[in-house]
Amino acid sequence: MSTATTAEPREQAAAAPPAPRLTPAVAVRHGGLLAWRSLLKIKRNPEEILGLTFMPLMFVALFVFVFGQAMMGDWQAYRDFIIPGIAAQSVIFATIGTGVALNTDIEKGIFDRFRSLPIARSAPLVGAILGDLVRYGLTVIAVLVVAALIGYRPEGGVLGVVAAGAVVMLFAFALCWLSAFMGLLLRTPMAVNIFGSVWMFPLTFGASTFVDPDDMPSWMGAFAKVNPVTHVTDTMRGLMEGGPVAVPLMWTLVWVAVLIGVFFPLATRAYKRRA
Repeated sequence: MSTATTAEPREQAAAAPPAPRLTPAVAVRHGGLLAWRSLLKIKRNPEEILGLTFMPLMFVALFVFVFGQAMMGDWQAYRDFIIPGIAAQSVIFATIGTGVALNTDIEKGIFDRFRSLPIARSAPLVGAILGDLVRYGLTVIAVLVVAALIGYRPEGGVLGVVAAGAVVMLFAFALCWLSAFMGLLLRTPMAVNIFGSVWMFPLTFGASTFVDPDDMPSWMGAFAKVNPVTHVTDTMRGLMEGGPVAVPLMWTLVWVAVLIGVFFPLATRAYKRRA
């Protein structure tokens, strides 16, 4: 009797299909599937798109028409200077939403379901970030559409605009891992939002986004010149307006490598502990 009982589980184990091998290609495929899940949430929450597009439109209108004349004596000239900065700032600010969304999903227990599935452990994080990148792309498009409506014509042409968009999206991808780490480290979505805003404001405003660092006080200009957002903005400005690109692009790629190298493993480790 005991022999038959012992043999039965062995037969069931032998008949069970082997666990899928989680190769890097399979992990990428899992991340893509979960990215699609992230995009499907837009159907149920279309107000997310309104938030990602309305804020950049407000920034374009306020800064170009309210401050343009005072900053450069000509709002058209300030428009050409500031549009790359607004596109960069809008996308970088939006990365806070990655951490907020991850924290919300964990609080709702959704990531507990992911843990029970035979998928790569990093797939939920990669999927969430890839889905958010699509939203950030819509933000860049919204800024450029409004800029075109008020007469912005970048000298770099279509190729320059596309290259600038690729640069800011690459930086946003790297910054999303920092946001994801915060979302997994902090306890509530509100805490993630507040903490993210606290360091995002000096990062985006203390850069060449709206003002040339040479026109700032010496101490602020020194900070702005080493600020990664300055490097991203200067790269975009060079690609879109025909300025220097090589040095700011090099520093942008360095910052991308540092952010991913530091916060990808930290976020993955935090996810394993939290989820």
